[in-house]
Amino acid sequence: MNHSKRATALASLALSSTMILSACGGDGGGDGGDSGGGDVKLTMLPKNLGNPYFDTSTKGAMAAAEELGVEMEEVGPQEATPDAQVQYINTAAQQATDALVLSANDPEALCDAIGEARDAGTKVVTFDADTNPECRDLFINQATAEGIAKVQVDIIAEQIGDAGEIAILSATANATNQNAWIELMEAELEANHPDIELVDIVYGDDDDQKSFDQTAALLQNHPNLKGIVSPTTVGIAAAARYLSDSNSKGKVALTGLGTPNQMRDYVKDGTVEEFALWNPEELGYLATFAADALASGDISGEAGDTFEAGDLGEYTVEEDGSVLLGEPFRFNADNIDDFDF
Repeated sequence: MNHSKRATALASLALSSTMILSACGGDGGGDGGDSGGGDVKLTMLPKNLGNPYFDTSTKGAMAAAEELGVEMEEVGPQEATPDAQVQYINTAAQQATDALVLSANDPEALCDAIGEARDAGTKVVTFDADTNPECRDLFINQATAEGIAKVQVDIIAEQIGDAGEIAILSATANATNQNAWIELMEAELEANHPDIELVDIVYGDDDDQKSFDQTAALLQNHPNLKGIVSPTTVGIAAAARYLSDSNSKGKVALTGLGTPNQMRDYVKDGTVEEFALWNPEELGYLATFAADALASGDISGEAGDTFEAGDLGEYTVEEDGSVLLGEPFRFNADNIDDFDF
């Protein structure tokens, strides 16, 4: 990936929330051909509808589709379960969708349905949460798992003086990305933060009320808790909502992965000092350019393939069939008002 172009894109976003919507179309193509246009049909399938994180990624996807001149629709279940996604994968294949852009609710459970879709000629691009690599054509990786894990551990360690009890409030117990990040956070804590003790891992199932209740339970069950890490946008917002109106505000640190718009009030009222995330709007935007490049035959998904992604610049497919968006960004009171997503 061209990191200078990525940095330029982020800087542009900081000036305006409409950066992606006003971006100029990409040329596409590892072979230099023109990408987009024609009768290309794309389908966006997030983990679930009504999730602010995926609303934002879909916004970027739709903006990219408009730039490319391709047709895109969003479909999806209300609940974030693999079984609920299968019917939409099947429908995409039946409707001869050229490419499916999918955030997977399970790494294996969707593979049979995806295989049938691919056999029918539908390219499958995962983003945010991957399937097993052999099940899809490309994975658009928001950041390396190592980078995501480390930034969250770094932030909580800084906030609690690198010592004390912490807990993790995750999404679902079988979420591929969440489990990978948690495993790496545990390794990072053991290797570099011996005075921090991870005392509990709980799951809010990416449901606001359950995540809120799990936060309350953590504080009740662990009276010496000094910090909570929530690597899910639903979880961190629910935890912040609970902490903001509790006696633990300012006493129990909270960090994780969130969006600026959902976390702004909690940063300004002192509930949250700092949190991290990539730009989900850019993630959906990049995934759509990748899906179009595959559907148009400009790339095959092999390592070394390159394609253009509008204002984000040129990207390269890596050995594991993935494309890396970039490094996580840390949001705090000094910069949060520069962003709007």
